[in-house]
Amino acid sequence: MMRSKGISDESVLNAMNQVPRHLFLDSSFLEHAYQNKAFPIGADQTISHPYTVAFQSQLLQLKPGHKVLEIGTGSGYQCAVLLEMKAQVYTIERQNELYKKTSLLFGKLNYRPKKYVFGDGYQGLPEEAPFDSIIVTCGAPEIPQTLLSQVKIGGRLVIPVGSDSQIMTLIIRESATDFSKETFGEFRFVPFLGGKI
Repeated sequence: MMRSKGISDESVLNAMNQVPRHLFLDSSFLEHAYQNKAFPIGADQTISHPYTVAFQSQLLQLKPGHKVLEIGTGSGYQCAVLLEMKAQVYTIERQNELYKKTSLLFGKLNYRPKKYVFGDGYQGLPEEAPFDSIIVTCGAPEIPQTLLSQVKIGGRLVIPVGSDSQIMTLIIRESATDFSKETFGEFRFVPFLGGKI
């Protein structure tokens, strides 16, 4: 199904096949786990459509060992896909309820992000920067300068931008001061909020 929708990166396709999506869902959704739908995961958040996860992952153009910052850990599903792609993943979650729940799940499934932080995604992780890639899994009203500054030269920021619905946006850092931008159509995400709760 992913291939027919334009996902051609073999490392993304393999990773999606390796990650048991049903384990990241509430048991009441189990029979629908592999449909291309978003589902609630608690704390007013959702797990993204598989296609969205694959699409964002493909835009990162990851190589094994790449250092990736994920903003919005949520259920941990996107993080698990990145780990299966052999990335070093640093991930931030602002909802304490989800942070604790997903921390237990990572332990149970033996997924080990390089760093898992309860914090404000708008701040990024300056102490660990620069990153080969940053992926934002929530809809940002605008592109945060703090995150742009944490992308290495030649690196990528994949972020859905907009309020009601979002335009998937790829920013490539061309030099210390120059960035190029490409857009990839409309998606829907929960909002990117600051602070932590």
